[in-house]
Amino acid sequence: DDLKRLYNTGYFSDIRVDRELDGEGYRVKIFVEEKPIIEEITFTKTKQIKRKTLEKKLKSKVGKFLDNKVLRDDEKTLKEFYEKKGLTTAEIAAETFVDEVTNKASIHFVVREGQKIRIQDINIFGNDSYNDGKIGKVIKSKPKIWIIRSGYLQEDVLKEDMDRIVAFYEQNGYIDATATYEVDYLYKGNIDVDITIKEGRRYSVGDISIAGNEILSDREIAKAMENISEGGVFSREKLSLDVSSIRTLYFDRGYIFARVNETTSLDPNSGEVAVSIDIEEGNLAYVERIKIEGNTRTKDNVIRRELKLFPGDRFDGEEIRKSKERLNQLGYFEDVTFDIEDTESNDRKDLVVQVKEAKTGTFSFGGGFSTVDRIVGFVELEQRNFDIANWPTFTGGGQQLQLRAETGSSRNNYRLSFTEPWMFGRPLSGGFDVYRSERDREDDTGYAYDENRTGGVLRLGKRFNDLYSGNVSYKLEEVQISNIESGVSAELRAEEGDNVISAIGVSVARDTRNSYVNPTKGLIVRNTVDLAGSWLGGDQDFIRYQFNTSYFIPLIWDSVLQFRLRAGVVNDIADSTRVPIFERFFAGGARSIRGYDERDVGPLDSVTLDPIGGESLLVGNIEYTIPLIQYIKLAAFYDVGNVWADIDDFGSGDYKGGVGLGLRIKTPIGPINLDYGYPLDDVPTEPDKEGKFYFSVSRGF
Repeated sequence: DDLKRLYNTGYFSDIRVDRELDGEGYRVKIFVEEKPIIEEITFTKTKQIKRKTLEKKLKSKVGKFLDNKVLRDDEKTLKEFYEKKGLTTAEIAAETFVDEVTNKASIHFVVREGQKIRIQDINIFGNDSYNDGKIGKVIKSKPKIWIIRSGYLQEDVLKEDMDRIVAFYEQNGYIDATATYEVDYLYKGNIDVDITIKEGRRYSVGDISIAGNEILSDREIAKAMENISEGGVFSREKLSLDVSSIRTLYFDRGYIFARVNETTSLDPNSGEVAVSIDIEEGNLAYVERIKIEGNTRTKDNVIRRELKLFPGDRFDGEEIRKSKERLNQLGYFEDVTFDIEDTESNDRKDLVVQVKEAKTGTFSFGGGFSTVDRIVGFVELEQRNFDIANWPTFTGGGQQLQLRAETGSSRNNYRLSFTEPWMFGRPLSGGFDVYRSERDREDDTGYAYDENRTGGVLRLGKRFNDLYSGNVSYKLEEVQISNIESGVSAELRAEEGDNVISAIGVSVARDTRNSYVNPTKGLIVRNTVDLAGSWLGGDQDFIRYQFNTSYFIPLIWDSVLQFRLRAGVVNDIADSTRVPIFERFFAGGARSIRGYDERDVGPLDSVTLDPIGGESLLVGNIEYTIPLIQYIKLAAFYDVGNVWADIDDFGSGDYKGGVGLGLRIKTPIGPINLDYGYPLDDVPTEPDKEGKFYFSVSRGF
């Protein structure tokens, strides 16, 4: 074992052991021959690819030990790199020179680049059932198109293309199909590729027989076989999917030892393939213990409380999948896997949860510019896996802590938030927010006054199941309105002064999204009611109801279609005769209806045309995003809605719409949104319709 460990260091080319008698024991001598140290790496002069580019591909580095195996891998890596660049005839050979006195090594790569080979045309023969365009979509090799596509020949890709063609035909019932290719060399490194396909006969599914099933009926198994059916086109891939579905069906019932085997019998005369499904159901299995592995920071109980299975339960594949999904949604782990280990009992097995910790704490700072907030700088400390009792790391307890400060030319925000998602060991969350926001008057951001808010929120939430949750909150806030623009109406002037808002809120949500951070599928619906009153110690009495929903639909090419709807009404109650302007609804701008200035959709001051908000709101958004390149998506959107002065006017018409395009860019400091919106309707503040750009660096909305 000692010698093995020495060899594994990679430092020695030879290790020899001698021993000699020394009294009652032996004296052991270990002789080692150290590998040479790489002193220099050189290349023959190359024209097609720069030397520095080639050096970056090497695992052999100056200062490291010379390793012949690594050197052979480097030769292979460079050869493959040249092939990807269209230089399929390139030859790479490494020569080594060792100074026996200094034990230093020099490596010289002899590179014969050859000529770039480009595919001028791809000719396909024998494809009677599918046209050239269909086959062209199956293969990755493509002919050159002027400066748009290089068309480099990669022989390994071309060979794999033949397998892709065969797999395509097999999926469509041509199980005897073959595909071969030949290369015709033309001039100046141009070639034609001739692909010959022998389709063979198309086979259909004959009789399907099922044997060995006692726990599950033939009907239940047939229902699980969604991909093949008697008389349909035969496909081995689809048959494998159905066999996997049957195994999953048994696993979900607790029969984790079930074996499902398929056999096929081909009849060339009838063109049918008979399918036999043979099942060995085995015994029902139960969970003995649940082991947690790999959690170097996160406490066991934080993981266990997300699991849907417990010791003594029968195995249930559906509950395991839900448990994995819940652990992934936490965002604490890079990877989550489940495994099953044998125990001394035949019908009891250990369930092993293996996790790989991810970074959950961030300290970030930066700055940006937006059309709403002007220049903004921020600093933020966030820990999504916080533990207030775990000094000094304060990690692993599953709590959330956020400290954030933003300062800019027109606003300042400061916030401290803390959340404990499992109070008293139950799915009952509790937390608080303390904040201060300062907004300065700006003519083109919809504020005709300075607005300062200072307050705090106490939160209590309950997760009823995987889909439904509810929250209760209490907010105490002081709102200061000052520096009101001169010449405004009496209604707007009446807002000046200090107000205390004391309110309780209740919300219920249903969430089926596949991700909280970047969803691509699912639905979230949230209903919220806020009640503020003097009986709670505040200065204002009102009730506000809001409905918010977002629906995400995944489409082709990793694109996503999103529908958003926001509706709300607010009304004065008790002794109040009006809803204060700072609690009304506003629309228009980057976060609601693009194509319009901020807050310009809805009621305006009768004198200055400053936005004064309304008691009812309805806004809908449709947005389609599609990836362009890594980290950049193209967005197309349509926004529509309005704000009405009175609650009774809700949905009464005069909707304002906007359309446009945008970019969504993912960066380390947060997403960058760049939109151009064009208004489809007129508003009093802007009778001439003009498009508008919106730019922001933020956490999105």
